[in-house]
Amino acid sequence: MKEGIPSENEWLIMEVIWRENRPITAGEVIKLLNGVLEISQKTIRVMFNRLVAKGVLDYTVDKQDARVYHYFPLKTKEECLSVKSSRFLKNYFGGNAALAMASFVQNSNVTKEQLSQLEEMVKELKEGFGAGSERQG
Repeated sequence: MKEGIPSENEWLIMEVIWRENRPITAGEVIKLLNGVLEISQKTIRVMFNRLVAKGVLDYTVDKQDARVYHYFPLKTKEECLSVKSSRFLKNYFGGNAALAMASFVQNSNVTKEQLSQLEEMVKELKEGFGAGSERQG
């Protein structure tokens, strides 16, 4: 099992947990995912166990009812996105960020505003290189 990386369906669970930004029970998440994730409650509970095993989630046991667990994230969305995007870049583009960006830009409906945002990001990255230094990737 890959440590620290939620699968697609696990990601939907994590989106709810990150958005709620508080300890939350599996039952609460199941209610919030109603109509979004069409799988059984039992399967969702299995995914909670997987997320705990991956080190993405942890829990505390309810003081009033030992059958109820209150889940909270151990990793931020940004941490998970960083790992996920690095692996995606490596697996699908051989680590070539320029090729990946070109593919995304060419195959999507990029607006002028989004293109300006990308240009600004590239400008900031170039400035971060300093005088002739190469960035290690």
